[in-house]
Parts: sequence; C-alpha cells; structure tokens
Amino acid sequence: MSIGIWQIAIVVILVVLLFGRGKISSLMGDVAKGIKSFKKGMASDVTDEPEPKNISDDKQDSNNQDTNNKE
Repeated sequence: MSIGIWQIAIVVILVVLLFGRGKISSLMGDVAKGIKSFKKGMASDVTDEPEPKNISDDKQDSNNQDTNNKE
C-alpha cells in the first residue's frame, strides 16, 4: 500500500484549512530562522576554540601565587 497523489493532496488541503496560509508561512519562516541560527552556532563553535593551555604553566602559576602569599 503506497501513498498516492490524491492522498497527499487531501492531506495538504486539510492542513491549509486547519491552519490557514498565513500561519503556515509564519511557521516555515520560524523554522528557517532556527536553521540559520543553528548553522551560525555550529560555525562559531569551531572558530571560537581557545588555544590549548599547557598544564605545567598552570601549576607554575599556582606555585608562584602560593609562594607570594606566604611572604
């Protein structure tokens, strides 16, 4: 049992009658904005990665702070 062209047409007509053309177009506009913001967010994640820090630098900095606090 496959979906025919008439069945698709009936579903489309029912959706347009229930929601109206204006509601569907605004909904599709919101979907497009969501997709654009998702793509923008994915692109910014790749470029915003900070340079990897050397762990030994952090240990030296904390040791220097401890030494300074003791004095």
